[in-house]
Amino acid sequence: MGNSKSGVLSKDLLEELKSNTRYTEEQLYAWYQTFMKECPSGQISTEQFESIYASFFPDADPKAYAQHVFRSFDSNSDGTLDFKEYIVALHLTSSGKTIQKLEWAFALYDVDKNGTITKNEIHEIVKSIFNMISKEDQKNLPDDENTPEKRTEKIWAFFGKKENDKITEGEFIQGVMDNKNILRLIQFDEPQKVQNRMKEKKQ
Repeated sequence: MGNSKSGVLSKDLLEELKSNTRYTEEQLYAWYQTFMKECPSGQISTEQFESIYASFFPDADPKAYAQHVFRSFDSNSDGTLDFKEYIVALHLTSSGKTIQKLEWAFALYDVDKNGTITKNEIHEIVKSIFNMISKEDQKNLPDDENTPEKRTEKIWAFFGKKENDKITEGEFIQGVMDNKNILRLIQFDEPQKVQNRMKEKKQ
């Protein structure tokens, strides 16, 4: 069991997280205590992550989106998030720099992790985002982006790609930086709300 490690946050990891996030030593220690209390094994599984999302979105179907978010943060692809991956996720979705957020967004859309994004991959993520938007809110979307298919077409058109082309990470980041409309289309701001609610829960 990981309980014996619950009070110990290694100095190396502490220094690495302090330099890569905006969190202070005190904040990191507090997060670590909470993390180990809720996840004594020191790992969050996909199922635990999905249940966190499900509890925050009782009227939606967040499972697919939660799985994609989990995958994008599971940097070593072992099917769990450790404390380091969890803190990096927390930082990126709440206070990360624009470039870091876009790198994460690219990882989110790069479903097969091969370094490029296809139109099908965009459609898969957009579809999971739509599952998170209530039917009422969907009715208020503009006509040219009120279905996953229409929004996918609109994003693909922004990048000026042919049907079977691919988008590299550099093209993706540059494209979004050059056109803020794409950012609105590709993102879903609820993870920020999830993090805020998790903070409220833990205080």
